[in-house]
This record gives sequence, structure tokens and C-alpha cells, in this order.
Amino acid sequence: MKKGSKRENNKTVYPRTDLVILAGGQARRMNGINKLLQKFDEQIQLIKIYQQLKPNIAQVWINSHRDYSIYQKIIPNIYYYQDDETGFQGPLMGMKSAWSHVQSDYVLFVPCDVTYIPSKVLLKLHVALAKNNLAEVAYVEINGKPLYPFCLVKRSSLVTLNLHIEQEQRSLKHCFSDLHAQVACFKNHALFFHSINSLDELQQYQQLKFLH
Repeated sequence: MKKGSKRENNKTVYPRTDLVILAGGQARRMNGINKLLQKFDEQIQLIKIYQQLKPNIAQVWINSHRDYSIYQKIIPNIYYYQDDETGFQGPLMGMKSAWSHVQSDYVLFVPCDVTYIPSKVLLKLHVALAKNNLAEVAYVEINGKPLYPFCLVKRSSLVTLNLHIEQEQRSLKHCFSDLHAQVACFKNHALFFHSINSLDELQQYQQLKFLH
């Protein structure tokens, strides 16, 4: 499928989109373990995210600084890239760096520690983004809580991303405001954690899932 072409999904057409799994953090509260290679549920995160989103995606990337050989052993056709700058500068740097590598003009970014991927999330993000011609990003909100790193971003956002990084402003919330962000809202009343940020949260998450 050539750049600029469209994918058809349930009779709804949207532009070609790549997936980037954001896994470039230090995971300090997880004792430095690679969260993308952990099992929060029955599958390791990489396989869970890949299997749920790949059918509607042109190419899958991992934004990471380690374990490339493991990623490719698990999924041979996966791609990866490092941040443009060293120092673990957060998801904004991972998003900015993506545009040096991906071919698509749209990227679906997903945090590696996400616990729940809503049904038809890519389609709904494209619909949300299309509602405002000025919008360059649409992000996921679950049960009223924004999950900013789970978002669909246009290539044209790069100017604003660069500006925020140059100003050492790393807040996704503030950057997305300048990108005229749209929201795709979802509900899941069985959801306890949107993402896992510590070993304690992982233990609680697994216990609550078992009890539920």
C-alpha cells in the first residue's frame, strides 16, 4: 500500500496509519525492567498490543533503546527506532523522533504499559481527528480520564513538537492544546488501571483482575 493511500475498515475509509509503541522510558518504578516484555495479562505486552492493532495498521514500530533482538525474535517483521536525543526525555521526544522513520502521515502512538485497548480505537480516533480541520492530534479518554500517550498524530504536528522540545516543555497535555487536540471517549467499568507504572500497581492490577 503506497504512502497516502487509504485503508478500508468496516466500510469506513481512513488514511494509511503506522503504529508506534512507546517503550523508551527508564521504568524506574519498575526497577528498570522492560515493561513491553512483561505479562500484565495472559500475553506479554508486545504481543497483546501487536495482535489487537496490527490488522488496521500499515507498519508497526517500537520506540525503544534496548532489546531489539528480542523484539524481532518475537515479531520478525517489526521495526524500531531510538529517540533523536539521548537522556530519556519522555513520550514527546519519542513522538517527535518517529517522523524521521515512519512513511505514513498518521501515527497511532500507544504506551507500552497500556492495560486496555478499546475496540475500533483507531477508527474512532480518526473520526475524532477529522471533526476539526485544525486538529493535529486526537487522544484516548477512558472513563473520563485522559490517556495522552495513547493518541493519533498527524505528521504536520512536527513543527509544534519541535517547538515544545526546544523550549524544554515536555507536557503532552500542553503540547496537545497547541495542536487543537480532539478526544475519543471510551467506557470500561471493569477497568482498574489504564496503565501500569510500578511493581505495586502491577500486583494490584493482577489481584483485582483475579478477584473480578
